[in-house]
Amino acid sequence: MQAQVERIRMKLRKNDTVEVLTGKDAGKRGKVLKVIPERNRVIVQGVGFVKKHTRPNPQRNIKGGIAEREAPIHASNVAILCGECGKRTRVGFKRLEDGRKVRICRKCEGVLDK
Repeated sequence: MQAQVERIRMKLRKNDTVEVLTGKDAGKRGKVLKVIPERNRVIVQGVGFVKKHTRPNPQRNIKGGIAEREAPIHASNVAILCGECGKRTRVGFKRLEDGRKVRICRKCEGVLDK
């Protein structure tokens, strides 16, 4: 018998604009490149760089050296930015007249989903 895998719901999505709240990159804004719900983490463009040492592999045409790339940061350390009021906000949900469920800004009631 397989173990029941619980699906983790996140209020952040790919291409959302977020602001980092804590850490060395606090105050920076960026676009969410990838969401990792199993670990409750997001990868934000231009935030949380780490150095990755790579070994050269001529078969795969990979050059060796030290590469910088974005590392995942915890979802609780970022806040979504509202497109209408421009402030960082919490996320709420609302059903529209046409039946769609959309994410809304808690401050201005603006729709976050395009």
